[in-house]
Amino acid sequence: MTRWTNWAATETADPARVAAPRDAEAAASEIRAAVEAGLRVRPLGTGHSFTGVGAPDDGGVALDLSHWSGVVGVDGELVTVRAGTPLHRLNRELDELGLAMANLGDIDRQTVAGAISTGTHGTGAELGGLATQVEAMELLLADGSLRRCSATEDPELFAAARVGLGALGVIHTVTLRCVPAFDLSADEHPERLDSVLERFDELARDNDHFEFYWFPHSSNTLVKRNNRLPAGTSPEPLGRLRHFVEYEIVENRLFGALCRIGRRIPAAVRPFNRLSGAVLSARSYSDRSHRVFVTRRDVRFVESEYAVPVEELGAVIGELRSAVGTLEHPVMFPIEVRVAAADEVWMSTAYRRRPAYVAIHQFVGMPYRHYFETFESIVASVGGRPHWGKMHRLDAAALRSRYPRFDDFLRVRKAVDPGGAFGNPYLDRVLGA
Repeated sequence: MTRWTNWAATETADPARVAAPRDAEAAASEIRAAVEAGLRVRPLGTGHSFTGVGAPDDGGVALDLSHWSGVVGVDGELVTVRAGTPLHRLNRELDELGLAMANLGDIDRQTVAGAISTGTHGTGAELGGLATQVEAMELLLADGSLRRCSATEDPELFAAARVGLGALGVIHTVTLRCVPAFDLSADEHPERLDSVLERFDELARDNDHFEFYWFPHSSNTLVKRNNRLPAGTSPEPLGRLRHFVEYEIVENRLFGALCRIGRRIPAAVRPFNRLSGAVLSARSYSDRSHRVFVTRRDVRFVESEYAVPVEELGAVIGELRSAVGTLEHPVMFPIEVRVAAADEVWMSTAYRRRPAYVAIHQFVGMPYRHYFETFESIVASVGGRPHWGKMHRLDAAALRSRYPRFDDFLRVRKAVDPGGAFGNPYLDRVLGA
C-alpha cells in the first residue's frame, strides 16, 4: 500500500496498488482488471489540486501517468499531446515548434489532463480557460475502450469531458489549438485598492491579461498587466541577477521566512501583511509568453477560489474587506483577482457567464477555516462557482443550482461509466454518490 499526498498536504489516500502504464493498451488492461475486481480507478497527476479531485480511492487502483508525456502529433497549429505531460514540458516543446498556448495560469506544474479537467484558467477578459483551447480528446472508458470526442465527433461527451473532473474516463491524449509563439510585455506596479476597483472594467478591457493581488490587512495591491509585444519588437527580459533577487529572494525566500514567523507569532501577521503591501515596487520587462505567465511558487499554501459574475466583483471585495477585520486569525497571503471570457463548457466556472475569479490563500499550517467559510458565505450570495481543484464545502445539491448543465453532465457520466469506476470520495460529494 502506498500513501498518496497532494502538494499542499490537504489530502491523503491509500490506494491498494499503483500502476504505471506506458501506453493505452496497458492502461486499458489495468482499468478492465480493476473494474472486474470491483475497484475504482483514478489517474495520478502532480497532486497540485487542493481538493481531493485528483486523489486515488482508498483501496483502489491509481494510474501513474508520469511516463505518459510529450507531444505526439502536430498539424499546423493543432498539437496532440499525451495527457500526463506537465505544462512546463509542454510549454518548452511548443516553443521549440514555434507555437504557444494562447493563455496560461501562473503555475505550470500540473499535467495537461489535470489542468483542463479541473477548469484551470489564466486571466484575460477575451480569453477562456485552458479547456477552451482543447479541440479533441481521447478517453479510455470503464470497459477499456478508447473513445475520441470533439465538437463534431461525440459532441456531448466533448462538452462534458473538457472539464470532466476525471469522472468520465482516463484521458489518453488532448489535441490543443495553439497559436504562433509570441512575446509578452509585463508591467507590474503598486496601486491602491479603491483606485483599481474604480478602473476595473477599463483595466480588464484595455489589457490582454490583467490581474491584481490585494494584501487583505492593507489597502495596497500589486497590479499586473501583460500585453503582446508589437511585431518586430525585441523582448527585454529581466537580468539574471534582478530576476534572482526579486523572484527567488524576495518573493520566495524572504516571504517564506515572514510566513514562518507569522505562523509562530500570529500577532506579527497583520504588520507583516501591511509591510508586504507597502514595499511593493514597480517592474517592467518582456519575454516569451510562457515565461511571463508563469511564476515560481516555493512557499506552500492552501487556497479557495470562486468565479463570481464580473458585475458583482466590487460588492464581493467590499464584503470581504469588511470581514477581514473580524476573522479569528489573521491572513498572511494576498488575495488574487482575475478575469476571463464566458464559455460553453458544461462544468466550467465560466459557463455562459463572464467571470471574475477571486482566490484567497493562507500559508500552510496556519488556521484558515474561519476565513474560508466567511469567504464562501460572501460568494454564495452571488451564485459563486468554486474552482474544482481548490478548497470548498459544496455538495451536489448546492452545485446543481449553480451549473445549468449539471444533470446533463451526470447523464453523460452514467452512459460512459455506469458503475462509477472513476469515482472517489470527492466526486461522491460534488456529483452525488
